[in-house]
Amino acid sequence: MARLELLALAVVLASALAWVGWVIGKRDVLAPRTIVMATGPQGGAYSEIAATYREYLARKGLNLRLRATQGDAENLALLQDPRSGVSAAFLQSGMTGETESPDLASLGTVFYEPVWIFRTGSGHITGLEGLAGKRLAAGEEASGTRAAVLKLLSVAGVDRRSIHFVPLPPSEAADALLRGELDAMALVASWDSPVVRRLVSSPEVEVDGFPRADAFTALAPAFEKLVLPMGVADMAANRPPHDVVLLGLKVSVAVRDDLNAAVQYLLLEAASQTHARPGIFQKAGQFPAAEGVDLPLSAEARRFYKSGRPFLQRYLPYWLAVIAERLLLALLPIVGVLFPVVRGFPVVYNWVMRRRIVRLYGELKFLEAELESRGAEAPIGDLVERLEALDVSAEHLRVPMRFAHLLYTLRQHVELVKGRVAERRRRSGGALQRST
Repeated sequence: MARLELLALAVVLASALAWVGWVIGKRDVLAPRTIVMATGPQGGAYSEIAATYREYLARKGLNLRLRATQGDAENLALLQDPRSGVSAAFLQSGMTGETESPDLASLGTVFYEPVWIFRTGSGHITGLEGLAGKRLAAGEEASGTRAAVLKLLSVAGVDRRSIHFVPLPPSEAADALLRGELDAMALVASWDSPVVRRLVSSPEVEVDGFPRADAFTALAPAFEKLVLPMGVADMAANRPPHDVVLLGLKVSVAVRDDLNAAVQYLLLEAASQTHARPGIFQKAGQFPAAEGVDLPLSAEARRFYKSGRPFLQRYLPYWLAVIAERLLLALLPIVGVLFPVVRGFPVVYNWVMRRRIVRLYGELKFLEAELESRGAEAPIGDLVERLEALDVSAEHLRVPMRFAHLLYTLRQHVELVKGRVAERRRRSGGALQRST
């Protein structure tokens, strides 16, 4: 029985070790030390915000490499391509959906990006209809600005072919507008964009609003109505000189759904540190928000917005917390199996120890019954030998101290039977002498 117990224990331990090895050996157990994020044009708002993320993540032990792109369309294409190496990116609403991007997930919305239409004072434009026949810089072909402007033109019923698009990056387009080489410039960017702040503050440039903003938001729900307050860019110069009604898009942090969970939590922490402050278009704590505008929230994002970062990640370096969480994940099923085994082991052990003694009791009972069944004149020499062997077995039996009293009782009973055998032999010897 002892060998069977040892074999069972060995099988359990081997299975436990195999399970731990399989879990630890999974490719995502070790959190990556470097990830790549697509940011948009160099010097743009995405790039500036991503640089803030990079500083925060560097303090946590994660290296965030920034990859400049032409804009949201290229960001989306890189995220959709698993060979690109890009794991995260900023995406404005309306760029994709769950059906088109089944391998992507959202970490929530992080800020507003208004649609800005700037014009010089000499090139007066009235609404989107006034762009017909004009030279308009609306980002490059793969930019989110171009996609948003084309969407608004379609809603407004303006033929895109009537507009002369000039493909320039934001900073170059702003210079061209100020030099009079453009009639207007469209830009989808946050208030923190250096280009936006420069043009809103410039007395040579006007910001066109969207008087029919409510109609646009009704026909194109991806857009939201925003208001740029009078004088917010320069109170002394009163720039802008009046409230401007704008249309805006929400920007999300999108990730590949196979991105390590700990990295997703770190990105959410970076977003909280960066976007929780109040701004021109947002209240304190409004962002990041648990909104899956185009893409569903990842499981990690839902847990983060509900209860924050996991316990271990609050107190351990993130890469170490990942290993510890994986070990706990591996050990929980093992504990679930071993707990009843360990709990029942004393019962089994007691049964085994008692069975060793009871087995000898069974042999003793068998010898005693055989002694009774033999006639008074039958030889009992073999019983004497077996009884002596039983006595030796009892003498050499090793049991824990709490079972010693049972063993001593057994040996006392062996002595009693030995006494009966001796008495039987004495009587048989006496009968033999009288017969002779």
